[in-house]
Amino acid sequence: MSSDEGKFDQVLFTLAEQHPGGVPDLLATIAGFLNRKTDFYTGGDKGEWEKLVLKIFRKEAEIAQEVARKKREEREAAERRRAEARRKKEEEERLQQEQQSAAITELTDAEAEKMQQEIAAQKSKEESKPVTEATPDADEKKDDDEEPEDKGKLKPNQGNGCDLEKYTWTQTLQELELRVPFDVKFTLKAKDVVVNIQRKSLKVGLKGHPPVIDGELHADVKMEESLWHLDKNTVVVTLDKINQMNWWDRLVVTDPPINTRKINPESSKLSDLDGQTRGMVEKMMFDQRQKEMGLPTSDEQKKQDVLKKFMQQHPEMDFSKCKFT
Repeated sequence: MSSDEGKFDQVLFTLAEQHPGGVPDLLATIAGFLNRKTDFYTGGDKGEWEKLVLKIFRKEAEIAQEVARKKREEREAAERRRAEARRKKEEEERLQQEQQSAAITELTDAEAEKMQQEIAAQKSKEESKPVTEATPDADEKKDDDEEPEDKGKLKPNQGNGCDLEKYTWTQTLQELELRVPFDVKFTLKAKDVVVNIQRKSLKVGLKGHPPVIDGELHADVKMEESLWHLDKNTVVVTLDKINQMNWWDRLVVTDPPINTRKINPESSKLSDLDGQTRGMVEKMMFDQRQKEMGLPTSDEQKKQDVLKKFMQQHPEMDFSKCKFT
């Protein structure tokens, strides 16, 4: 790729915005300029200008089609991975739970003595409470695992994005795909829509109508790598993120935020992590799923297993009046 690639993009974007007729009008302006100010059409052999135009446009078309093909294949592959992950989810959870249940830790004498002391102290504390004192039942407490800053945030859709009234978006760490459907009685063409992708902003709408999206993006994107196309009467915009380490919690700053803590990264991406980091991520994902189903986390399950083993080793002790948290 030439070092000057994209050098005049901003100038051409400004020029394009002044052509309400879209690409045909823009090309007509450029062709007219070459006619009035150069000998482009008459300076060479007959038909030479036409061959040159076709050569340049075919080259650019090949590049554009190859980029679109790769992105389409990446999106299809990502969707297949998500579908496969959903199919395996139930089986993985079952296996993980079996593994958690099987991991009963054998207590040492010191650990058994310490736990026995704690149980005795807890039992003594419970018996010393006045009979009239009401002890709240932990099961009746509202289980609210959300952090205060996550209150009111939307749950991500299956594509780790958001389904809004007028459009839907999904994301990976590398890119974001936006789909804006238009309810019209004719088949849309490129000249019928307005799509303006800038580094920090985005505008999408029908010509002659108020835009559906017109605002500042959540984060910066690569203009030269971002593109759009029509899928029947839906505008599909693919934005290439500059910061590919963070999840977006909204498309534009005026959108309602999603809870990025509930995003499930693609399982295929976990293989790119080192062993320790991958283990931490998998544990967090498992604990999150357990909480959503009202089941104990891995740490809670381990404590329960240890306590169960201790009770089996000490059948002479009475645990009926003990409450454990």
